[in-house]
Amino acid sequence: MNPRPGAGGLAACRSVSVTHGRGDAAVSALADVDLAIATGEVMSLTGRSGSGKTTLLHVLGGLVVPNAGEVTWRGAPLSSLDAVARGRARATGIAFVFQGANLLPTFTAYENVAFAAHASQSNGSTDQPQPLELLELVGLSAKAEALPSELSGGEAQRVAIARALAQRPALLLCDEPTGHLDTDTGARVLDLIDALHGEFGFAQVTATHDADVAARFDRAVGLADGKLAGTEQFT
Repeated sequence: MNPRPGAGGLAACRSVSVTHGRGDAAVSALADVDLAIATGEVMSLTGRSGSGKTTLLHVLGGLVVPNAGEVTWRGAPLSSLDAVARGRARATGIAFVFQGANLLPTFTAYENVAFAAHASQSNGSTDQPQPLELLELVGLSAKAEALPSELSGGEAQRVAIARALAQRPALLLCDEPTGHLDTDTGARVLDLIDALHGEFGFAQVTATHDADVAARFDRAVGLADGKLAGTEQFT
């Protein structure tokens, strides 16, 4: 059974609202959102572009501070921390995979993963897999010395996944991870994330506007105009 909002779990939002701008120009990105994520759970956030999916991911990961409400990580406050402390909290087990791979353009595939692994070690994480092992897990050990410009879109996204795994995440936040990929390549990327979830056991929240992608997960939480718009359970 999934935990009710505020009942603990790995991460939670309680009455979270986010507003961009001020006065008459203010726009509500999230409005009074309650959401809890259990350890090892896989779920999707669904809704049209502009519904608040990306903002909610950023709030859960401590990249955006809500105007109202509270975000917790492993039972401790996250949103009330300053920027440095939120960064340290992320380093204890939160990783992102964005719509674009966002690799460092002058670093090789190996160096992109190694940089993330080094940053994670610097923040106290132990028992790190080696960068080449992670590239092998995503089927790209042969491209370890390739620059991002020498990779296909699917290959670059697989490097981004390896980079996220280098942080040994307990929570993987994916923002439209197949949005820039063709259907077949996107399906292979999702299959890869599924397989890695089975091996590493991280919780996963994936934002998508694709109903077929959403149906791959245990539950789909809908968003519309920054508000929760129902939950569909698939398992």
